[in-house]
Amino acid sequence: MFNAPRAAQRYGATSVNGLGGSFVDEDPLAISIYDDPWSSVPSPTPPPIHNVNSAFTSVIANATIPELYHRAFAAVDGTNTGEVSVNALTRVLAISSLPAATVDRIVNLVSSKPRVSSLEFYVALALVALAQMGKDISIEQVAALAAENDLPIPALDIDTLQSRSSTFSSPYMPYRQNTMTTFRPPTFAPEDPWNVSRYPNQGTYDFSQPRTSSTNGLTSTFAGSGLPRGWWNRQETAEVKILGQQGFILNRYTVYEIKTDRAAPVHRRYSEFVFLWDCLVRRYPFRLLPALPPKRVQPDAAFLEQRRKGLARFLNAVMNHPVIKEDGLLAIFLSEPSLESWRKQTSISLEEESVSKRVEPIEEMSIPSDLEEKLAIVRGKLSPLIEQWQRICILAERMIKRHEAAAVRVPSGLWRTYLPAHFAPPLFSPVPPLDVGVYAGHLDGHGPTSSTASLLSDSVFSTRMTRSNVNLLDDQADMTRLANVLRAIAEVNERCWRGDECDLCDGVRKGIGHVATHTQHHSDLLEERTNMLLHSTLESLKSQRDLYVAMRDLFARHERLAVDNVDRLKKRIDSNSMKLESIKAGQKEGWQEDADRVVVLIEKDQATIASLLNRRVFIRACMWHELRVVLHNRENVLLSRLTQTFAREEQAFADRVLANWVSLGNEVERMPLE
Repeated sequence: MFNAPRAAQRYGATSVNGLGGSFVDEDPLAISIYDDPWSSVPSPTPPPIHNVNSAFTSVIANATIPELYHRAFAAVDGTNTGEVSVNALTRVLAISSLPAATVDRIVNLVSSKPRVSSLEFYVALALVALAQMGKDISIEQVAALAAENDLPIPALDIDTLQSRSSTFSSPYMPYRQNTMTTFRPPTFAPEDPWNVSRYPNQGTYDFSQPRTSSTNGLTSTFAGSGLPRGWWNRQETAEVKILGQQGFILNRYTVYEIKTDRAAPVHRRYSEFVFLWDCLVRRYPFRLLPALPPKRVQPDAAFLEQRRKGLARFLNAVMNHPVIKEDGLLAIFLSEPSLESWRKQTSISLEEESVSKRVEPIEEMSIPSDLEEKLAIVRGKLSPLIEQWQRICILAERMIKRHEAAAVRVPSGLWRTYLPAHFAPPLFSPVPPLDVGVYAGHLDGHGPTSSTASLLSDSVFSTRMTRSNVNLLDDQADMTRLANVLRAIAEVNERCWRGDECDLCDGVRKGIGHVATHTQHHSDLLEERTNMLLHSTLESLKSQRDLYVAMRDLFARHERLAVDNVDRLKKRIDSNSMKLESIKAGQKEGWQEDADRVVVLIEKDQATIASLLNRRVFIRACMWHELRVVLHNRENVLLSRLTQTFAREEQAFADRVLANWVSLGNEVERMPLE
């Protein structure tokens, strides 16, 4: 039902004014090149991919992974993505007290890519243990020990490790107000599950009673923002983490942990997010409500990570919506330990909010008479805005990937000596050694496309590389590996051939050590900045895109659900009125009973018309509120905040990089020349 794409069947499947029936009817994310899970077509069967994990799965086989391996990986995998950077792996290996040359050899044996999977990480730890025991360092040796279910345990002080991968819980980080002093379990009446306060210690609000104040908070006039002053500094945040898989083989599902300031952390599965979304969209059909990321059969780790980010953006959007944030079910979702048990014990009202809320006269008077023209202007801008923001997200993601690769890629000058040793191990790869001359001579794509051109994609130690990936290697340095090699050089030159103390050798060796230290620090800065861009800046850009997509969905729902039968009821009242006059004029036997019956029908239709006319006003008030208060404020103010934050962070990053190289310049000035 919720396999990608998620169709909004409740609102039909036909397009309305080119808007599409739902977020996924004309999916702007379908062209993302970095595995964004929102797909415009049903999920295909995953093709067989010869990747690194499959190779190291055969190396480790069914061996029991020691607890130390898991602890070490968790120490540097701060975002629970299942992979870490080469820089993080190097930090772990650095506490093994092994020579720098050995560390460099182990890093190069397990990976030649920017990221290291958990299996590669575990093989690296096994190699560290072998090196500490003085044994041969080879993948074959690890495979042999794994076959005996006897993976060696390295001597590592895991407690000294500190993950440098920052964890970001929200696109907007500068301020996080703590509005919860103490946590108390929420209370609710079983017969009225919506009677739940936003915060358990602030009383309750009865959704079954009409509101006596404006339905949309502050009065919707052209003056002011309609939101409290400085509202952007009081944005609530939700942190979503993947805890792992649960269930049996045919019924496995992913469990997410949600952390907010509202309550203690709770665990939720994807179907429970779907339940929340379904209830909210039924109750608030005329509010800006972002769509959920879809479900996919046999999802991979990259898809799950993108979906986790999408779920976090969804929660942050509804938690900061001026109206939806007060919803009772949302409070339950964010605080109830077991949502499944709560649902079994509680009947949930899904009535539209217009049934229990009314628009105050002052609010109705503030709705502009040309609201339809204003909405038409916004409607006309949505398609190009969605398209352009999607392009921004793709370009930003591409640049971030290049930014990340700058710390761990191999310079093209080292290909001839570097790649053959690390892309085609004879034991696990059926292909011959890589003829790097083919790549060296035909990087422009005009050379012969022999079988050697596909070795990088077929090798078990590499993923598929496109021409853009190959060209990317030309101008990107391998900062972490370069630092390891420089440390190894310093170790080799520790003793001079002269035998006595040599000031020249010692000075040069110390200078090389400084270069290695500052190179490693530069790699750390690149990794830190990449994490900031991935988990903060990029998510903010996607939130901006999601806002316009949500507005498009709102227009689609408005076209379908704002229709009523007032005109038909008026015609029926006119017909019944004529019938009543005819009955009174004829005064046949029992005419009074017939007249009373017709009067009841007329009064019922009149009451229905009054209710529908009130609903029309409520819908107009909602659309005006969403346009002026929600869309206008968020698309402008939050974009300003994002731009300001990005500029400050880039300046700080540039200052730190400059300070690093200035410090290196001061250190190497003292290197001797004679």
